[in-house]
Amino acid sequence: MAIVLGLDAVLMRGTAGSQGSTEVKNVKDLTLNLESGEADVTTRATAGWRASVATLKEASLEFSILYDTEDTDYNAFANAYFNNTPLSLFVSDGNGTGLDADFSITGFSIEQPLEEALSVSITAKPTASERAPQWVSGGGGA
Repeated sequence: MAIVLGLDAVLMRGTAGSQGSTEVKNVKDLTLNLESGEADVTTRATAGWRASVATLKEASLEFSILYDTEDTDYNAFANAYFNNTPLSLFVSDGNGTGLDADFSITGFSIEQPLEEALSVSITAKPTASERAPQWVSGGGGA
């Protein structure tokens, strides 16, 4: 069994649709949410059991970064949120496996805890672009 630690995972950021990207080092905790819609395909043949098939896939990223107005990553996420511009992001396990897509920043919440550094909670969701979201297995990226 290969254990992968969260500190080895990476978030890469680039301009939407570009090949160049840089690692976002300012990330704290990150969650990649993957879900599918479902269609009911229950028939008499399912012998009293409800049956479903997966339909459209959904993804979202939820992560926090430190509030640092001199950090290029902070500014890229802030600009993407306030200007409604997409960002190309690749969230990876550190070994090249993960989700590569153009994302819209849909949440940008500034947190001001009394005894901690200011941070920003960010939500990102795939957006309409010329590149469809793709799951990459080892060695790929934005």
